[in-house]
Amino acid sequence: MFKNVQTPCYIVDEAKIKKNLEILKSVEEESGAHILLAQKAFSMFSLYPLIGQYISGTTASGLYEAKLGYEEMGKENHVYAPAYRPEHMEELVKICDHIIFNSFAQYDKHKETIKRANELKNSPTHVSAGIRINPMCSTQEGHEIYDPCAYGSRLGVTKENFRYDADFGEGGIEGLHSHTLCEQNSDALITTFKAIEEQFGDILYKVKWLNLGGGHHITRDDYDVASLIELVKYIREKYDVEVYLEPGEAIALNAGYLVTEVMDKVKNGMEILILDASAACHMPDVLEMPYRPPLRGGYEANEKAYTYRLSSLTCLAGDVIGDYSFENEINIGDKLVFEDMAIYSMVKNNTFNGIPLPDILLLKEDGTTLKVKSFGYEDFKGRLS
Repeated sequence: MFKNVQTPCYIVDEAKIKKNLEILKSVEEESGAHILLAQKAFSMFSLYPLIGQYISGTTASGLYEAKLGYEEMGKENHVYAPAYRPEHMEELVKICDHIIFNSFAQYDKHKETIKRANELKNSPTHVSAGIRINPMCSTQEGHEIYDPCAYGSRLGVTKENFRYDADFGEGGIEGLHSHTLCEQNSDALITTFKAIEEQFGDILYKVKWLNLGGGHHITRDDYDVASLIELVKYIREKYDVEVYLEPGEAIALNAGYLVTEVMDKVKNGMEILILDASAACHMPDVLEMPYRPPLRGGYEANEKAYTYRLSSLTCLAGDVIGDYSFENEINIGDKLVFEDMAIYSMVKNNTFNGIPLPDILLLKEDGTTLKVKSFGYEDFKGRLS
């Protein structure tokens, strides 16, 4: 199947998406949590009708994502951003159920807009305001760029700066939001919640909901789902609040591929493959995170007979995906398949150097492929002036 596709292309596996969604649905049913798709990780909206059959809705990082979730899934629609423009807030109150603020100053700036929206008799929904908290509890190592609890983080209000005398409850600040995890198991969430409970437990009795953000790798094989369910039940029963989880990666974890063709081979101390896919353009997390993406049939460097450095068509010297070894020699024209490429790929790709964006294909459950989207020169030109 991969041999006959036009490269580069992303392929999203419908059966694997469904498998992940079934796990998430069971967590909702057993724990009572509301699970939302964090669109910043996966925004393939052609699948939103499918995803909406299993989970409660979407969450956004700004106006455009909020509009996408509202238009394409049409279920619960939440938004958080470090700051909001007034003109954006006027739109958000018409389409969002929860609007989460990064500071009390931001809440004060926009609370009258929310109040006016909720007073309209024909308002499509009640807008519930929340405050993001920062429990200053770092549970991850080696990824400070993704750690909201790192020193100097701008994300969330710390205990030291929290206004405990603010207007909590119906019509005021109705919820708390915390996002501290990145690709972690439930033990990290339990540790984080203990910090939240210690610092903000008295506030939990005053609000209607608690949003525990994203970073939950719920659909990973070794994830402790039972402990997650137990924690959610504990929170709901002790504090009488609704609990929200916002996984992004978990929806599409291990459910996508990036297929690329070997364009050339060069030598400079080692053999280097020039691919028509790029880390910088098509999988930016490889350079930002950084990490080494899984490759079908690829092994650690020097583990097998043939070792190559995988690079791209861009002029960026550091546009290197990684060093891999193979059992057999790789030749010009061969196809390589990177795995786990549904997440943080399509949402972050770019046209640096005028490199074409990959087509997006859906691998149907019956084994057929459907081209969902293709891109061309106008997509590159349309971003410029």
